[in-house]
Amino acid sequence: MTRPGGTWQNWARSTKVTPARVERPRSPEGVQRAVQAAVAHHLPIKAVGAGHSFTGIAVAPGVLLELDDMQGLVSVDAERATATLLAGTRLHRIPRLLAPHGLAMANLGDIDRQSISGAISTGTHGTGARFGGIATQVVGATLITGEGEFLRVSATENAELLPAIALGLGALGILVDVTLQCVPAFVMHATDEPAPLDDVLDTLDERVAGSDHFEFYWFPHTDVALTKRQTRLPESAPRRPLPRVGRWVDETLLSNGVYRVVCATGQLIPAITPPLSRLAVRLTGDREYTDRSHTVLTQSRTVRFREMEYALPAENVVPAFRAIQTLIRQRGWKIEFPIEVRFAAADDLWLSTAHGRASGYIAVHRYWRADPTAYFEAVEKICLEHGGRPHWGKLHTLGVEQLRERYPRFEDFRAVRDRLDPERRFTNRYLDRVLGA
Repeated sequence: MTRPGGTWQNWARSTKVTPARVERPRSPEGVQRAVQAAVAHHLPIKAVGAGHSFTGIAVAPGVLLELDDMQGLVSVDAERATATLLAGTRLHRIPRLLAPHGLAMANLGDIDRQSISGAISTGTHGTGARFGGIATQVVGATLITGEGEFLRVSATENAELLPAIALGLGALGILVDVTLQCVPAFVMHATDEPAPLDDVLDTLDERVAGSDHFEFYWFPHTDVALTKRQTRLPESAPRRPLPRVGRWVDETLLSNGVYRVVCATGQLIPAITPPLSRLAVRLTGDREYTDRSHTVLTQSRTVRFREMEYALPAENVVPAFRAIQTLIRQRGWKIEFPIEVRFAAADDLWLSTAHGRASGYIAVHRYWRADPTAYFEAVEKICLEHGGRPHWGKLHTLGVEQLRERYPRFEDFRAVRDRLDPERRFTNRYLDRVLGA
């Protein structure tokens, strides 16, 4: 967030900016006034949420809008099971807002620190072959356009714009509220357990199809996959949550506290990374419990890192993963962070990484003090060879020409951008790179 002196930086410390002006609107009308003032002074304007994107997608060199004061529930339509939230509402606050209405979000990612507008605008997703990313839950939104005007998009108002607005990269306007299609509140039975990596890869299709939600992590230099599978149950199902002390030991102490030391030490002495990774596999990833959906789907992540993630056609995940295994072995790299593999259903959002195809995601990470360039670029090359599309909020090198080839509705999106922001009030260097000036 913005520090004294006016410098804003993201969570990963991978990008920062000193904006010309910082504003903190408290209402949609306040956002409108800020946009109109920026237009009058010929300044670009961008909204930021929690700063959890690794790219420069939210960088605001002109006017930076912090939406921390625009959080909360606007309304609930009980008959349609929809909820409208102010755009700055953090994901981790939404379950408590929906609980009195017996509702929940259909799916979440494994981190819930983001704002709802930031999460949908970057294509944040969870896992589950029958479930789409968070943006697929959007059934309406209100934004301020480049002319400083309110625009409502829903099934009955400007409906043709919804596939663009729901995942708009922050390029089409400033979102002030978002309407989500919710589901009845539910609990989940979760099983986290280690399994031989080769067996997981050989049976991956069956494992993905056999669970509502499936993912796995692989620490390079080990032969074990840490699998996570979850089954959705009615809210009335008995809960057997992890004991509070056990959860603290597993997530705060082992997965975050000890792991921070492992990562920092590995930067000083790379040779110890493989044995420490094998130790990490033995200490974590073996538990079973049943709890509220948001508690099961999300985790506490306090070790700072950099990330790149690519969406592949689901059938290409295993060959791409094996190629990355070979790459790490051949280069002799000592990689301290695990590789994460998740899945999502096909959708029809124009810039969704799962547009038109069932998708699997391969995410690679490095500790934030390590230089990820060589590793990420080599993995990116493999992912591109296997039909990959980069996550909009995570590090990648692609530009407009390469991305145009990978999205059938890319030019349709750019046409909407021309309509809603013809003067490019909401652009920055990242958006110029991926969408063109």
